[in-house]
Amino acid sequence: MSDVSDRKRRMRFGVSVPNAGDATQLVNLAVTAEEAGWDGFFLWDHLQLDALRRPPMHDPWVLLGAIAARTSRVRLGTMITPIPRRRPWKLAKEIITLDHLSAGRVIVGVGLGVPAEAEYGAFGEPTGTRLRAAMLDEALPILDSFLCGEPVDHDGQHYVVKAHLNPPAFQRPRPPIWVAATLPHRKPIARAARWDGIFPLSSQGALSAEELAKLVRTLDPKEGYDVVTSLKVGVPAADLKEAGATWAMDGPTGPDEPFPQLYARIQAGPPAVS
Repeated sequence: MSDVSDRKRRMRFGVSVPNAGDATQLVNLAVTAEEAGWDGFFLWDHLQLDALRRPPMHDPWVLLGAIAARTSRVRLGTMITPIPRRRPWKLAKEIITLDHLSAGRVIVGVGLGVPAEAEYGAFGEPTGTRLRAAMLDEALPILDSFLCGEPVDHDGQHYVVKAHLNPPAFQRPRPPIWVAATLPHRKPIARAARWDGIFPLSSQGALSAEELAKLVRTLDPKEGYDVVTSLKVGVPAADLKEAGATWAMDGPTGPDEPFPQLYARIQAGPPAVS
């Protein structure tokens, strides 16, 4: 499903940043990323992120629409959208609209979303991991059908849908779907294996090259399947490629990294990997 058919020849590099701060600065950062040679620009999808610090948060899909109008090459999407707090049909419309605006550059990152209390509980939404996982598993085939332009007649535990949305996504059959998975849990890995890519994390954050290689051996991914990781200080990008990564993301080094420092790093361009 992904356009990364040359995974053995080139690893792609993206920028993944919170949907927080100054909205215009975020759009300009995406433009800079494209000019500097990055392959993708991804926004997080949070409502609060931190209920105590209360950073200014913006809607990622509105921002991505603005970015689509200012760019022509970089892939665009969210890392990640927590589907259990969304209506799949409304999310499908947002994705489809962005895919048309960008002439087929959307990648859809999905997952449960954290922190659960700030992103779900604060709004009266369920916080239980098992319930949210069940909602995600039920919602993904619905989203898939809508993006492909297929009619949906579904009467499930969490969603009841009978609709046929038009138009379908610009990309055919639909944009790639990447699924976040926290290791060592097996069910999230199995979920990701059913779709087009995996964004694996551990309790310590991004995986090491050794952990990533072990996961790739377990997955034994088909050609075109994306394995997405994060660039880490002290870990050569070539090691991540050798481990099986098809995409490597750069982003803030921490919640207190000054924006000018992040901007300068993105403006310098992605690392070179032969």
